[in-house]
Order: sequence, then structure tokens, then C-alpha cells
Amino acid sequence: LGRMKPVIVVHGGAGRIFKEREEGCRAGVVRAALRGYRVLKQGGSAVDAVEEAVRSMEDDPHFNAGRGSVLNEKGEVEMDAIIMDGKNLDSGAVSAVKCIANPIKLARLVMEKTKHMLLTDHGAHLFAQAMGIPEIPGEKLITERSRERWKKNLEPDSNPEEFQKDLGTVGAVAIDSEGNVACATSTGGLSNKLIGRVGDTACIGSGGYADNHSGATSTTGHGESIMKVVLARLILYHMEQGMSPEVAADTALDYMKTRVGGLGGVIVVNKAGEWAARFSTKQMSWATVKDDNLHYGIYAGEKHTKSVDEALASEREVF
Repeated sequence: LGRMKPVIVVHGGAGRIFKEREEGCRAGVVRAALRGYRVLKQGGSAVDAVEEAVRSMEDDPHFNAGRGSVLNEKGEVEMDAIIMDGKNLDSGAVSAVKCIANPIKLARLVMEKTKHMLLTDHGAHLFAQAMGIPEIPGEKLITERSRERWKKNLEPDSNPEEFQKDLGTVGAVAIDSEGNVACATSTGGLSNKLIGRVGDTACIGSGGYADNHSGATSTTGHGESIMKVVLARLILYHMEQGMSPEVAADTALDYMKTRVGGLGGVIVVNKAGEWAARFSTKQMSWATVKDDNLHYGIYAGEKHTKSVDEALASEREVF
């Protein structure tokens, strides 16, 4: 076996990344991509790799997922996540979950241990307990920055929309040496959202989609807009019509912008192992590893390249 060269692509959210957070976001997506790639190189599945990459970003307070998630109107963290296996179209998702560190792990358990695809809120909480997932106090997920932003958004003259631009949903797509693809996406949602609001992330075909027949994609951006056009599935549809990952991504993002005025970003890998990271927002942190080369960037047109060995050596210095 081992016909395909494994590829992983990750994103840390599309939007506006404030200057003082750039380095942390770059380092975070690079670390996630390297971790996911290590899983693939050791013969792990695409599903294992995307889960590992997303878990790494959930644990990183620079991103709006897991620890560092934004707060809802009541000042609580409510998170959504999805994972999908392109081999048989199995998927698992959770929405509006609280008090767990890694929603992506819970989504995977929904996929593998239940006959269902999506568990929400209290039911997801009961399932997490049954699966022995440790509960952590909600405060543990809240960073100073999320609390500050929440307070600002509560002021009568505030415009939460202004802050929504700095989103930070995280995601990963991969193809393993067997040619199986997978996607994973995780988020804390929109700042100061209504209690119980669920965006695109937990919705199959919107927050992500994976099918060995075409490829895999994970999305980020304005959730309600992404849901209206079913963005992830739309990109795969375009690839099924013969478009390259890059053209498919740009075509779908352009449609979302013209049709519903929504901005976002996507990462894509097709069944041949070709990849893309595209966005209509100002920025999106992304990283990919293919052929033992790491590529990463944040701004449009920005693309740094390093060998994996070089990247791992500098990882060890920094962490």
C-alpha cells in the first residue's frame, strides 16, 4: 500500500488578525500542521491526523476554539465541532457544548460510538460523561482577551460586528497514504452570540465535508453566510466538475460574497493530494505539509516555505 503521499492543511480562522497576535497564530497553525503530519508519517489515518491538528489548536489560546473561545451574550463559552471521514461519509459533530477542553474529541466519539451524527448541549454533555471525558470548569476555557472583548461588546455604543472580523475557527483537512481524506473543524462561534446559537461548524456540508471521491474541505468565516451556500459541499461540487482546489475554493467564496455578502476562508485537499488555502477576508492563518515541506502564511499572497526538519528544529527551540 502507501500509494499516496500524505498531505495535511490547517487553518486558524479567517478574518482580521491583530498585529500583536500574528506571531502566535502563525506558530499555532505551523505546530498543528507538523503534529498532524507526524501522525500521517507514522501511518495514522487522515481522521487521526485532522483530530490531532485541531486538538492542538483547541489547546492554543490564540484561536477561537477550545481554550480561548469567545463568549456568548451571558459570558459563557459554547463550542461547536465536526469531524468527517471521506471513506464512508461517516461524521460526528457536537454543538453548544460547555466545560470540555476538546470538542473535536467528543465529535469523533459521536461518530464512532453512536448511530447519530450530531449531539447538542445537554445531551452532548451526558454523552461526554458516559465516555469518561473529563469536565473542566467553564472559566478554564476563558482567556482575559475573550472576557475583555465580551465586556466591550456589551457597551451600548459597541458594534459586535466590528469584532466578528477577528474570528479564529480552526480546522484541518488531510489525505493519508491509503488515499482516504478527512476534515475537522472546531469553534467557539460568534462573540456575544445568543445562547444556543449554532453556526456552520457543526453542520455537515457547511463547516466541513470529506468524500474520497473528490476531496475534503474545512471552512471559516461568517457562519450564517456559510450555511446559506453550504460552502464546504459547494467547493467539492466544483471539484467534481473538474476544477482545481484553488479555483473551486475561489469560485465558491466569490459566490458567497456576491450572493449573500459573506466573507470567509477555506482549506481544501483533493483526492490527488493537491491542496489550497483561500480566503475573501483580509487574513487567514494557514499551514500545510506535503512532500516533507511546510508552507504557511496569513496575508493574501504570503507563503513561507521550510523543510519539515528545519521547522521541527525551530519548534524545539521555541517550545
